[in-house]
Amino acid sequence: MYDQPPALNAPVLEVRNLTIEFPTHGERFRAVDDVSLALRPGETHCVVGESGSGKSVTARAILQIVDKPGEICGGEILFRRRATQAHFPDPIDLLRYRANSGAMRDIRGKDIAMIFQEPMTSLSPVHRIGDQVGEALRLHEGLTRRQARLRSIELLNQVGIRDPDRAVDQFPFEFSGGMRQRAMIAMALSCNPSVLIADEPTTALDVTIQLEILELIKTLQASHRMAVMFITHDMGVVSHIADKITVMRNGRVLETGEASDTLRDPQHPYTQELIQKAQELDRPSDLRLDMRGRRSLGPPIITTRDVGKAFVTSRTFLGQPREVSVALKGASIHLKEGENLGIVGESGSGKTTLARCIQRVYELSSGTVDYVGRDGASVDLAPLSETELRPIWREIRTVFQDPHSSLNPRMTVGEIIAEPLRNDPNGPTGPALRDRVIELLDLVELPATAAARYPHSFSGGQRQRIAIARAIGPNPRVILADEPTSALDVALRTTVLNLLLRLQEQLGLSFIFVSHDIAVIRYFCDRIAVMKDGMIVETGDTETVCASPQHPYTQLLLSAVLRV
Repeated sequence: MYDQPPALNAPVLEVRNLTIEFPTHGERFRAVDDVSLALRPGETHCVVGESGSGKSVTARAILQIVDKPGEICGGEILFRRRATQAHFPDPIDLLRYRANSGAMRDIRGKDIAMIFQEPMTSLSPVHRIGDQVGEALRLHEGLTRRQARLRSIELLNQVGIRDPDRAVDQFPFEFSGGMRQRAMIAMALSCNPSVLIADEPTTALDVTIQLEILELIKTLQASHRMAVMFITHDMGVVSHIADKITVMRNGRVLETGEASDTLRDPQHPYTQELIQKAQELDRPSDLRLDMRGRRSLGPPIITTRDVGKAFVTSRTFLGQPREVSVALKGASIHLKEGENLGIVGESGSGKTTLARCIQRVYELSSGTVDYVGRDGASVDLAPLSETELRPIWREIRTVFQDPHSSLNPRMTVGEIIAEPLRNDPNGPTGPALRDRVIELLDLVELPATAAARYPHSFSGGQRQRIAIARAIGPNPRVILADEPTSALDVALRTTVLNLLLRLQEQLGLSFIFVSHDIAVIRYFCDRIAVMKDGMIVETGDTETVCASPQHPYTQLLLSAVLRV
């Protein structure tokens, strides 16, 4: 915190008794209920809570960009423009301005800026990065296009993007996830705002990139003297950057205090639960250890040998390959019956490509994938046709990363779960199919009434349960879990992982678990394979690798894990 005169250390932004409602089916749902918080210069105020707690709606209300039909029904949002030693202005209530007024548009981006959670949807795909970074400069600072371009290059360099003179003319799809988030930060900081709102800016990033982005925000905050409102559900992130913490649930503030006090001695039971869940993910699951103590693992059922995969990235005029990107370079692993094998690495390391090669979603460029079926016979999946693979696909199923996009919004939950069963020539039909769907819902701890509803009426954790029910419907032996908890809150994360472990014991499943989060791998998996640049650089028992990593890259991944 900066040493300043008392007046200059007053809150730059205060939210007082904010209430926001959404009309639904003749009723009104109160998404934000009498919320108050304050942001001070040079301070990072973390707003913590699970999905649906109201934290993002509160942030959007500050800029008056609450999604319709949401309505701000009461309260004040008091903002003080940048103060000087000679003059400390009186606060203005932002809610007195219309959302589309010139005064409000002048504040957005210039005085109060926002970094959104998913940069790929926040950035225009058809405009160059430099044009998007420079837009606020031309609008608020009156810079010419050339001046804005030069300033954009400076900003891209400031946020750590390599070769900014070239990057300024690139499109968002040419950037990695971390680079896109850096570009969003450059946009937000272009006009040197007094307040920066960061809405889950690191949720979808690898642990190493997450740490880089957090350090970048801290560095830029110090140089710009900003107040930062950081929205997150990750208590590890909170412990790393927060000066103050506000905990929200069901639209209400449950607890507010200094970060050190709240993390050391949380007062509300919900805050205690959040911290406990975060700490649980920093050690092996007791449920998994208990299962392994009672049941030994079987022989290998999947063995990959020297699997390689190359993608053609461009072709000649005659259709011949011109450029090839090698995604996998001789990957060899094995999965034992009843085992959980974790594949961990950063985005682009090849872990998802390996999982899709194992299931033969991708054709292999080289190598073999040997699968031992229920009858004990071994078959190499690499040369099989789609028709030959169909029975195998009922035994090797996938749970995808994003439950929002992996479920068809036009199908009921019952239809979604029943779909793979209908595709099985020997699957149940009629009343037996309905009974099986209800049985699967019960296995994932959802009520039978869920079958008649659509995915949009469920939370993220419930949608992932639906995806799990669909995956286990055909009685598989192996589940390929591709980042199944990365989009979930920390409390939901352990809940879903424990559900998968219970299903493993009930149904005799084996898991290949893909993740960039080594803490999740440590909780769930028996063995670990660490991938970098398409190669497996280290394998071994999970606890052995986590306690004594041998490869420098594994050491880097572990050092980037943020703990409470």
